[in-house]
Amino acid sequence: MAPTSGVDPRRLVPSVDHLMQRPELQALVGRYGRAVVVRHVRLALEELRRRAREGGGGLEEAAATLPADVAARVETAARPSLARVLNASGVIVHTNLGRAPLSLEAARRVAEIASSYSNLEYDLERGERGNRETHAETRLREMLGVESTVVVNNCAAAVLLAVNTLAEGREVLVSRGELVEIGGSFRIPDVLRKGGARLREVGTTNRTRVADFRAALGSETGLILKVHPSNFRIVGFTEAPSIEELAELAGEAGVPLMEDQGSGLMEALPGLLAHEATAPGALRGGAGVVTFSGDKLLGGPQAGLVAGQRSLVERMRRNPLYRALRVDKMTLAALDATLSEHEAGRARETVPVLRMVHAPVEEVRARAEAFARRLAPAAPELELSLSNGRSAVGGGAAPTVGVPTVVIAISHPDRTPDGVAAALRAGRPPVVVRVADDRLLVDLRTVPPEDESTLLDALVAATRT
Repeated sequence: MAPTSGVDPRRLVPSVDHLMQRPELQALVGRYGRAVVVRHVRLALEELRRRAREGGGGLEEAAATLPADVAARVETAARPSLARVLNASGVIVHTNLGRAPLSLEAARRVAEIASSYSNLEYDLERGERGNRETHAETRLREMLGVESTVVVNNCAAAVLLAVNTLAEGREVLVSRGELVEIGGSFRIPDVLRKGGARLREVGTTNRTRVADFRAALGSETGLILKVHPSNFRIVGFTEAPSIEELAELAGEAGVPLMEDQGSGLMEALPGLLAHEATAPGALRGGAGVVTFSGDKLLGGPQAGLVAGQRSLVERMRRNPLYRALRVDKMTLAALDATLSEHEAGRARETVPVLRMVHAPVEEVRARAEAFARRLAPAAPELELSLSNGRSAVGGGAAPTVGVPTVVIAISHPDRTPDGVAAALRAGRPPVVVRVADDRLLVDLRTVPPEDESTLLDALVAATRT
């Protein structure tokens, strides 16, 4: 556009119709639709008019690059905001990164059910309305050996439903040492309050005995609740009653006992993690109701699972709140496929989070050594070293211990670790790593082997931008 003097700057701003005739924008219309392109054209023109009103310079250049500007806006807006991320942080159940990645079979089942009709609530044998609880819940009941189960949309919902059903208008006894806050500032006292129950604190922060629960029992007691302190540990001068002791007391008093086990761990973890409580263990210990997550160490979709005595759990299913909290067909498909992997005894090999937890440190070391040998010639400016570390289980499990691992420590002569980490997050796909001791740390325990080449390319690109 030729320079113009003495002309009202606003005249340099083209009209929507004029701009829409440009071939670049017509091509965008074919891909994204006219309404989308026009919306971004109007936004770009409004910014240009604002600059004109404020007497800003460079209007002619800005007007000339409007088609390219609009195209960039449209392309950016068209990208899904929910994106696949490579997790090289070593946090296995990473709450901020969607917790548990599904197994290939679970993902396949979700796609199959999501893209077609299904017998979600249809009895194919009798040709009439069926029950959605028939599907994943049947397998869950058989695996746990319990009378009844309920599936809702997350573990907080499971606790809310149980409290509202079993103790609305009454007291819930909880040890002071178990009044936990989970991610997002959700606190057990708040969940109890929303469930319509009254919190009765028992014992002290570090020491609570069965005698404290016995002394707190009364005509207003509706529920005894044990909460697994999954995201912290109190160490030192401590004491807490076992689930077996509480079960005996609850049986004597005729009061329901519930444990919020949380992580959904189905069998003991190896080594230093062996003390982590399991959902089956809570049931064997005598809890009438156990609640736990589907998307933590169970390794499935986001869900809250309730298992226990029929007399208690079926009351929850009849609660009107259940309908508001129940899950959809895709969650049931993913949950059933995940449970099937556990039932078949192959979850350690096929369920990603369990495969990561159980991978021997020697295997991670061998992968790290091979990866470093490939990265060194591709990015010779980087200083690489291997060091022992610990992967975090994450998701509120095993907060004071970790899984032994080997990390690749990376230093750049001219770039800060935070700068490289930011460049990795801006890549396609984004990569999340750790930064510690002024180094970038890459933990391959949380990176599937098939993604290593993508990670290597991302690291090379990020260190050169």
